[in-house]
Amino acid sequence: MNRLSLNQITTKSWSLPEAVEGCAAAGIEWIGLWRDKVAEVGVEESARLLRRHGVRVSSLCRGGFFTGVTPEGEPVDGIAMTREAIDEAVALGTDVLVLVVGGVADHDLAGSRQRVADALGELAPYARERGVRLGLEPLHPMQCAERSVLSTLGQALALAEDHPADAVGVVVDEFHVWWDPEVEHSIARSAGRILGFHVCDQLVPLTDTLLGRALPGRGPIDHRRLRECVEAAGYHGPIEVEVFNAEVWRTPGDVVLRDMIGAYRRHVL
Repeated sequence: MNRLSLNQITTKSWSLPEAVEGCAAAGIEWIGLWRDKVAEVGVEESARLLRRHGVRVSSLCRGGFFTGVTPEGEPVDGIAMTREAIDEAVALGTDVLVLVVGGVADHDLAGSRQRVADALGELAPYARERGVRLGLEPLHPMQCAERSVLSTLGQALALAEDHPADAVGVVVDEFHVWWDPEVEHSIARSAGRILGFHVCDQLVPLTDTLLGRALPGRGPIDHRRLRECVEAAGYHGPIEVEVFNAEVWRTPGDVVLRDMIGAYRRHVL
């Protein structure tokens, strides 16, 4: 249980103080932070709050959007944004910054992926100097257009391998990669570069490619098998429960944490 981490999106209705206090009360030692929630109270106050409650940060989400394409359709300077996020990660006491690299720009998928590679080349030394590792998170292919031109763990690993392992790695998110027939092989190849393991289930039928997720145990994913794979590849860090689900977001946060702990014990451990 000391590896369990609340990814903050799972209790989206909670502010950062509520989430940190909720984790402390429930005995959850880790939290995966989102930058928008941190911004509401400020980085320095967030760091003080975490120290006061003894909750550690498993990761900060998110940097990236190097292609300039975001779900909101607003232009963004992904390199400048990610530099800021790296500095925030240092202040918050985490060495993992999750990257969502951005969707397809100008109808050019290959060119968009090259933009990601070029951005990593510029940012990896900056991150490494500050002790922060950049975690490439591949997303489900249905999110390629607006969120991530990296759709498989193998693609993310190929980019990561151009950089030192203490600078760039990968994040294994079950929802996005469980379907991949190469996932176990790709996890094994990622040994030494796995920076995070995110668990949730997929709702069946899948009617929403973003919000069609649930706590472990409600869908088809073999959580224990994937956990065993990442552990065999050398990852023994925090396990974040990350659920995008409107019904879960409407549920009181303390109830979500209770159900999350139960699902984690029954289906992940």
